[in-house]
Amino acid sequence: MKSTAPLKAAKTSYIISSAAFCAIGLMLMIHPAFSVSFIGIICGTAMIVFGGVKIFGYFSKDLFRLAFQYDLATGILLLVLGVVVIIKPDRFMNLICISLGITILAEGLFKVQIAIDSKRFGISRWWLIMTMAALAGIHGILLIFRPAASGEILTIILGISLLCEGILNLITVLTAVKIVKNQRPDVIEIKAEIKDKQKGMIE
Repeated sequence: MKSTAPLKAAKTSYIISSAAFCAIGLMLMIHPAFSVSFIGIICGTAMIVFGGVKIFGYFSKDLFRLAFQYDLATGILLLVLGVVVIIKPDRFMNLICISLGITILAEGLFKVQIAIDSKRFGISRWWLIMTMAALAGIHGILLIFRPAASGEILTIILGISLLCEGILNLITVLTAVKIVKNQRPDVIEIKAEIKDKQKGMIE
């Protein structure tokens, strides 16, 4: 019997990290006059933490294998970008906006697939994931092709994008991650591995 403790820890960490992204996004929207270095350090730290959470979530193996299925790649990307931002916080806006926009856009596209898979699994609120994924993707595009705007306007756009990203991940983890005692997929995987070994011995 596999313990559900890792999945519970992953889900809780995901919720906290998503809420932190929302809080940072709101902070940047309300107070866009922060120094670039301060924004870089705060966002870089958040990206590193959330990247680690995503990687942990990927290996937690939730019941439906939906919410975390693409998080290994995005988690690694967030870790790398976070480190870059921490090292060069004074160049944050020029260095990271396009990369972060691509990450948010990719997350939105991945979540569209998750929404489609969720619908197939009979999850009634799949449309919430789909709607938020589209909204996050649009703001990711805005970051990539950002207009020639002042630093404060760009900070607001960044804040909105981070808010959308946080809400998207929050909706996804609350909707698609199900913690069920004695999760059957793990049992099925074990049986499949035993059959493969037996087949190999016969051959």
